[in-house]
Amino acid sequence: MTISYSCVANGRVILAELALTGGSHQDAVSSVLKLVLLKAEKKTRARIGSYVYHTLFIDGITYLCASDNPLEVTLPSAFLDEVSRTYSENPMMFQEPFTPSNATVADLQQVLGKCMMKYNQSQSEFMISALKSQVTDVKNTMSQNIDKMLKREEKLNVLIDRTDDLHVATKALQKTKASKMWWRNYNIIIIIISSIFIIIIIILIGTNVIPV
Repeated sequence: MTISYSCVANGRVILAELALTGGSHQDAVSSVLKLVLLKAEKKTRARIGSYVYHTLFIDGITYLCASDNPLEVTLPSAFLDEVSRTYSENPMMFQEPFTPSNATVADLQQVLGKCMMKYNQSQSEFMISALKSQVTDVKNTMSQNIDKMLKREEKLNVLIDRTDDLHVATKALQKTKASKMWWRNYNIIIIIISSIFIIIIIILIGTNVIPV
């Protein structure tokens, strides 16, 4: 990926610009700046022709760059962040936002040139850094998912333990009830047998089978 063009604009007025390759970006940049003002969003991407235009819109100032890789987002975003920081940290650049002097334009172009050279030469390092960051994000997401699964499993185990405890308690209660019922039936049988025995004795005594 190569950042072939960049500029800083106030509204639709370009304060400074720099192109590393031939070809005109004016019409495309004009359309993109108009889109930025209409959307008023911090970041915008637009593909026009063979280039992708990335913008960063802060306090009315638009930082723009064009790259030739439609899939790369991290590098242009980092480039625009650095240009915006450099611009905002230089108070002299803010004194002439509408009609910048030649010196201010030269300073802006120097900032753009240094950043473009830096990011174009170091794109492999930035891509590796971005990949590491993505791997870290995936790792963190997986760790969070595993933690959630472990917590759900722990809650499930607690629920199973409670269910087992309830099952054991139910069995114990049923056993206690069965024991009480057995003793109750046993007492009833004893009472019935005793009653029958007493009635037989009374009958035998009444019929003089058993002398008194």
